[in-house]
Amino acid sequence: MENGAVYNETTEPQAKSPRRPFGCTLRHLWGWRLPAKALQAILSLLAVICEEIVEDCIKCGGLYFFEFTSCSAFLLSLLILCVYCTDVYETFGEEKVQKVNFWAMVAIGVWFLLASIVLAATSSGSAVEKAACAFGFLASSAFLAEIIVEYFLSRKQNVDRHTENPGNTQNATENQPLNKQS
Repeated sequence: MENGAVYNETTEPQAKSPRRPFGCTLRHLWGWRLPAKALQAILSLLAVICEEIVEDCIKCGGLYFFEFTSCSAFLLSLLILCVYCTDVYETFGEEKVQKVNFWAMVAIGVWFLLASIVLAATSSGSAVEKAACAFGFLASSAFLAEIIVEYFLSRKQNVDRHTENPGNTQNATENQPLNKQS
């Protein structure tokens, strides 16, 4: 007993969870979410690249604002994509990740749209500025489209949840008296 023989037969070593390559998985990015996240990152990157190619600007304030916004949007979209693809998703939990994702997409979409409008208003009209502006509008629409889809999915989920649990109805069997009174 002192050598631990009693416990060897009944206890098993704790199974280790299988390691994923680089700790990455796409199981949380089901359906439309993976293409949407990829599109947001790609369009933001293209906006950053086009903005960086601009050689001369007349009113540079709008270009600098667009530069800051597009670069921030690209980095934040990559960060959120990394959260969905790594163990951080399980650490924070689905509800918190969804909430942060929703409000981050709102902020990014609105700021990107504002920055694109400012760039369009202050640009000198060069082809590269027009391309950056176009990618800015496309990226902001991708962020805002995700917000709209998420909003309608959450509403549908809330409606489905209410119909599954109708509450205390008068016709339910458990609300009827045990002995029928005549």
